[in-house]
Amino acid sequence: MFRFLVAVCLVLSMALPVQAETDVELVMVEQNGCAYCIRWDNEISHIYPKTEVGTLAPLRRIDIHEPVPDDLEMTRRLTFTPTFVLVLDGVEVNRLEGYPGEDFFWGMVEHMMVEADLMEPVADG
Repeated sequence: MFRFLVAVCLVLSMALPVQAETDVELVMVEQNGCAYCIRWDNEISHIYPKTEVGTLAPLRRIDIHEPVPDDLEMTRRLTFTPTFVLVLDGVEVNRLEGYPGEDFFWGMVEHMMVEADLMEPVADG
């Protein structure tokens, strides 16, 4: 009986699709002296890692004046700070240029996550 159960488990495990782990990041492009970067830090940075978005897409910061790290592929040149780039497996899939304030930031980033099939749309109550 034991051998039969092991054989069934083996066959089932081969028949089921393997869910590949996707590396997801929200890359914040910033620079020293950027007033909106400072505002984002004051309003959002301490909350971000505690949210669903922050858990799904941990924040990574890069300086706009430094070369884009080799493990990141951007679809176009980085021009504004802050810019928030949603990256899957090192490749840009969406971006938010500028910081629209706390009230709009969350909805816009959640929309980026929904478009990338990383979250379900938030139901309006």
